[in-house]
Order: sequence, then C-alpha cells, then structure tokens
Amino acid sequence: MVKKLLMGNEAFAHAALEAGVNVVAGYPGTPSSELVETVAKLHAAGAAQDVHVEWSTNEKAALEMLAGASYCGARVLFTCKQVGLNVASDALMSLNYVGTGGGCVLFVADDPGPISSQTEQDTRRFGSFAKVPVLDPATPEQGFAMMKAAFDLSERYHTPVIVRPTTRINHASTFFEVAEETHGRPLPEGGFQKDPKWVIFPKRAYEGHGEINRRLAQIAWDYAHDPAFAQFNEVFEGGGEGETIGVVQNGVEGAGASAPAVGIVAGGVSAAYAREALSLIEAQASRAGIPVPRYRFMAVGTPYPFPAETAAVFAEGLTDVIVFEELDSVLEEEMLKLAGARHLPLRVHGKLTGEANDRGENTTENIAGRLGRFFDRTRTVGSIPSRAAGGTSTCSNKSSLSEKIGSELYPIFSESAESAREEVPPAARCSSEAEGAGSLAALVASIIGANNLGYDGPLPVRPPVLCAGCPHRGSFYAVKQALRGREAVLCGDIGCYTLGNAQPLDAVDTCLCMGAGITMAQGFAVAEPYKKQVAFVGDSTFFASAMTGIANAVYNGHDVTFAILDNATTAMTGSQPHPGTGVTLMGERRRPIVIEEVLHGLGVQHIGFANPHSLESSVAAARAAIDFEGPSAIIFRAPCIQLKKPDAPVTIDADTCTGCKKCITSIGCPGIGFDEGLRGPKSGGRGQAFVDTSLCDGCGLCTQVCSFNAIQGAVGFGGAVPAEPAIYAPNPDPFQTGPIPRVLTDEMNDFQETEIVGEPNETPGEVLGAAEGVPVAERIVHSEGPTGPLAGLPLSEEGGVR
Repeated sequence: MVKKLLMGNEAFAHAALEAGVNVVAGYPGTPSSELVETVAKLHAAGAAQDVHVEWSTNEKAALEMLAGASYCGARVLFTCKQVGLNVASDALMSLNYVGTGGGCVLFVADDPGPISSQTEQDTRRFGSFAKVPVLDPATPEQGFAMMKAAFDLSERYHTPVIVRPTTRINHASTFFEVAEETHGRPLPEGGFQKDPKWVIFPKRAYEGHGEINRRLAQIAWDYAHDPAFAQFNEVFEGGGEGETIGVVQNGVEGAGASAPAVGIVAGGVSAAYAREALSLIEAQASRAGIPVPRYRFMAVGTPYPFPAETAAVFAEGLTDVIVFEELDSVLEEEMLKLAGARHLPLRVHGKLTGEANDRGENTTENIAGRLGRFFDRTRTVGSIPSRAAGGTSTCSNKSSLSEKIGSELYPIFSESAESAREEVPPAARCSSEAEGAGSLAALVASIIGANNLGYDGPLPVRPPVLCAGCPHRGSFYAVKQALRGREAVLCGDIGCYTLGNAQPLDAVDTCLCMGAGITMAQGFAVAEPYKKQVAFVGDSTFFASAMTGIANAVYNGHDVTFAILDNATTAMTGSQPHPGTGVTLMGERRRPIVIEEVLHGLGVQHIGFANPHSLESSVAAARAAIDFEGPSAIIFRAPCIQLKKPDAPVTIDADTCTGCKKCITSIGCPGIGFDEGLRGPKSGGRGQAFVDTSLCDGCGLCTQVCSFNAIQGAVGFGGAVPAEPAIYAPNPDPFQTGPIPRVLTDEMNDFQETEIVGEPNETPGEVLGAAEGVPVAERIVHSEGPTGPLAGLPLSEEGGVR
C-alpha cells in the first residue's frame, strides 16, 4: 500500500480497481471525467492489470457494452454525469429487469449549481424511477468505501447499483492508502451461460419486475442491519450542554434533559456541511453561554431504497426534524412517508416548507443559519412552551430578530425581507421569545457576518467566452457572414461552442441537449420553411448523438445545413479522444472514423470543408452549403488551441488603427482589448485597440476582419502549415444506388465541396477510378498535415493505413 493525495474521482478509480473491476467505460462529462482517465493512466503505467478501459461513443453504448461483459461474470464500472444517465436510461431500465452477472456499478456524478451542466437533476430520483439502489457519499473517504461495497451489493442481488457523488466530492482532495498494483478479478469458468433469462420478452419482464420489488425490500433491510452498509447511515446525538428543557419522549413529557426533541437528517455532502455547521454553532454558543438544544443527527448514505428501520429508530421521541440535501426533497419525502406510515407525531422541515435550499448547492454557512433558526423555533426557553415541547408558541407583532438577520445576511434563503416572510411558512414565523436575546440564529449570523469582508461595490463581470484563437470563433463568424440578408435560425449544441450564443457572435439561438440541435433544426425547417436552418455540432458530439438526426434529415429531405466544428478533441470536458481521433485509452491507435465518410454514408449530398481561420474560404464554403437545397454539411476543421503550440501574437499598428472597434465588435476575441486613452494619427481621440500578448494565439482571424489592415502578423492560419489535399474515396459498395457523390478539393485544402457524378449502376470506386485514372487503393484518405484525419499514422506503400 502507498499513501497518495488524490482527487475524489481518482480515489474512486483506485477503489474500483482494488475491487477487481475488469471493464471500465463511459463518456466524458464534468464532474465525472477523471475517474476513467485515472484508470487509463494506471493501466498505461502497468499498475492496473487485467482491466479494459475506454471512452465509448456515448453513454448508451458504454452501458450496453458493459452489460455484455457483466453477463460473462466481469465486474464492470460505468461513468457519466447526471445528464449522461438520460442517454443510458433505455439500457438501464431493461438491464435492471434482466439482471446482471458480475458486479455492475454506475458512477453518476451530479452537478448542483449547476456548475457545468444543463440541468440540476437528482440521480437519486432516477434511482427510484429505475428501481436501482443508490449510494450517496458524504466525503471522498466514504465514497471510496462505498465503491467497493457497491460491487458486492450488485453481485449479491444481481442488480445495477448507482454511486452518486456530487461535484464537491468528485473534486475534493485528501490522502488515501491505495494498492500499488491491482488486478482484475478472474472471470468465472465457463464465461457467459446461455439462459432464457437474458432475453427480455414480456413474460421475463413481468418476472423481473417481481424480482426487483423483492430485492429492494431486502436491500432496505441490509442498509439498516448489515454492518457493511449500515455504516453509511450514522446516527448520533449532540447539543444540550447546560440546558434544562422539557421534551416529549415516547409520549411521556419530561423524560429527561438528555432526551432530544429535534432531529437533523442530511444526505451526501450536505451531511458533512451540517456536521461542520453544528460544530460551529456549539463552539460559539458555548462561548456566548447560549444553550444548544439536544438534537439527534442521521447521515443518510443509502437514500434508495430508504433505510426506514434506521430512520424509525432515529425518529423515536422526536417532534421536529429538519432535512438538508442536494438537490431534490428525496429524504424529506421519505421522512414524511415514515411519519405517516407509522403515525409518528413528527413535523418535517426542509425544502417543502421553505426552510432549506430548493436548488443549487448547500454550504456550511447557509446550513448553520438555517439550523440556528430551526433551533430557535423549536426549543423551550423559561416558561414559554414551544412546539417542540408540544405546546403553543407566542407570536410577536414585530418581526423576529432571526427573520431580520436572515433577510439581510442569507440572500440564498430570501432576497429581501418581504420575500423572506413569504418563503417562511406562517407557522414558522410565529416563533417563541427564544428568538430574542438568546437567539442562536442571531449568534450564527453575527459570526458569519464578522467574516464578511464588507465589499459593497459591483463585482467584476467575467462571462464565459471562447478562448483566444479558438477555431469555433471563425466558424460562427463565417456562417453569420454567409447568411447576411437571410432569415435564419441557428441551433447550437452542448460543448465549448455553446458559447457562440454570446455577443458579438450571437450565433446560437437554441441549445437543449447533446445532438438536439441537429434534429431541432429540422423542426424549424418544417414549421418555418422560409427561414434557413443551420445546426452547429462538435466532432465528439457528432459521433455521440448527431448521426441519427442526420439520417433523419436525409430520409425526410429536410432543408438544413450541418456545421460540424472539428477541433480534433472533446475540448469542453478536458480534451479526451473520440472516434474521430483514432486514439483509444488502451494505448492503441486505429484508423480514425472520418466524419465526411460518415456523412456520405448517411446520404448527405453536399459536404464542404474549410479552415475556420481562413475567413474568405470559410465564408465561401458556408455559403455554398447554405445555398444547397436539402441536407448539406460544412466541416470546419482546425485543432483546438490546447493541442498545438501558439503562433506569434499579432500586433496592431498604432499609425493605422482608426479606433473603429470592428475587431472587437465583430469576433469578440478576449485577446484584443481597447484603451480609450490611446491616441493615433488615424484614431484621433477615439482610443485604439491593443493585443494582450499573454492571450493571443496568433490565429490571424482578426487580421482578416480589420478593414484598415491595422493588425499584422499570423503567417499561416492558426499556426498550422497548410495540409495536402484530403482526397475522399468512399468504400466500394455493390449495393449503392442513385447518384454518387464525389469530393473535389482545391490546392490549399481550405475549401472543398461535393459534386454529383456517376451513374446509378456504378460503384463509388468505379466512378472515382475512372475520373482519376488510378486504383482506389492508392487514393484512400491521406493527409499528413496537422489537422488531417489520419495525421501521424504510418501509411503503407499503397497509401492505406497500417
């Protein structure tokens, strides 16, 4: 064993490897991506033996591949973020009915905030919907233990199991003792055993549903009683120092000062926040001589199926419970169900009562403030009975101190005093006189307020923006220029290029989910045929979820243009490879899947190419594709700036710059700024543009935008040497019918488009062979330039890929 400082995702990878995982697959998505990358690094270094790891084309492909391996008895691990589970849901729903062989764990990272996602959906809800057990770690250390336990649970009941960390767990770092070398668990002898149970006919599904319902009840019992899982549902008591309060315990009043009347339930990372908040409250209350009510705490690490037996023991004798969780009211609703089913005199507070965040992340400070108010409202002070004591509370005509403080210092809870009164239920606003001098809420607010730096000015705005030199900027600008004078709808997609919606580019009108822009554009084409529809999609997303939509456009003849932004990587989530790169996580290089070949195979009859850093040719290529009637495509191909060395930054000639700001208002590159204090012979007192040399990548787009040639530099587009022409030769298909498309190229590979030639009875190979006078084998896609689809691959003497 060796001690290492690991990010949460890295630790999860080590835990899975130590559990003997055999196959790991997923699709990149923040905050989950580092797990797969860690497994790949350990495998490449020889530390992780007997494991296969891959980035799959999308989440559905990953889970289905893993299901097959699981049927053979392999332990498998699936990874994605919360929206990725939507893509895999078709496979997951049926897989749970059929059952699994080897342990099948789904590592699904939720993103409260959301920090880098389209939604804040709660995977605990998905687990309940799919009837799949869920584990929800409060710390990276607990997640490490849960990962190992999840494989055991999966094999015990032949069910998929979800481990659901959230962003702060995924990206927190701490020290772990991990194995220096791991080995995949040996597969059972005999491998896959043929059995009718693996085929999900209606009868099998009916039987499987019964199996699911029975095992969920058994798993809930395990969560409460099996030490391997009960450890994740900790219950303890605290508070009450120096306090003499009346409580109701087992229906008998005055059971003792140590008997708590209030409880706190927390799940996931919120349990860690709540424990820290309680420590803060108790420490400061002790110094101030303010009593903290006795409380009972339950940290729920197994939210589904809910450990009702543990919760029932926790709730015994309590009158009020507050629940903290991210993101939905899952645990709160379970506590309400428990109270109703067992007729408990329990009031449950949380999201549904406006006493906990209804969205976004929780924090220690926010929970501390809410706990202070909760304690004030439910405790007994002196002779005034509180609701916690089973009596009635007095309601002051003036606003309570905690309410005032809450409205001023807890904007997440309420943005104004009035909205605070609206969010807090009337019953909660009628609190006891405990909210006066001995108020815990006031104490907590004063502590948190003391840590406030007190800056009242506006914070600097830092909107998300495409990187300086990003090839997508030129692609968006070229399409907008090609569309001048035409009504159009520009459909976007998920990736860096979503940022094309920002001014001044203003080139993304819609963005729904991965691949949706491709098919949404077709809907716009049907409803508003007088407008031109353009759908932007990245190269990774093209393979993940765009091809089906393109097939639909060809099949139904929709007049749309697909702008494919090929920067040779999955840039947004950390520059992971994809099928178009030919690079795999197992260290092998294969012939890349060429986007234009796929488009031709799907029947797209016009495909143009452009280097987006070359403005004139990009506009021409975009215009040709847009003018084509029917489905068409334009591939903008240039590498992400993270994949290449920057070229020399451009310079601005102060004697030529007129201060017109076109370089700024046209493309919005962060590498160009404007100084109103600069003066020049052409700019007068208007100020002048300047280049931030620390950001400029030397792409040269701005040199082509400037109307006065005031920006100089950038020899070669984007620092890339012009590549040899890429000659497209589709594979001969004896069943090809209809006109055959052929790709023509110019000398600089900056602009290519298709031309329809050939007869219906000729194969593509025959047509191209006759046109070029050379055998097809010598004209397989071949480009040695830095952006070519086969860049760096060894070529045979015949021109093919080894």
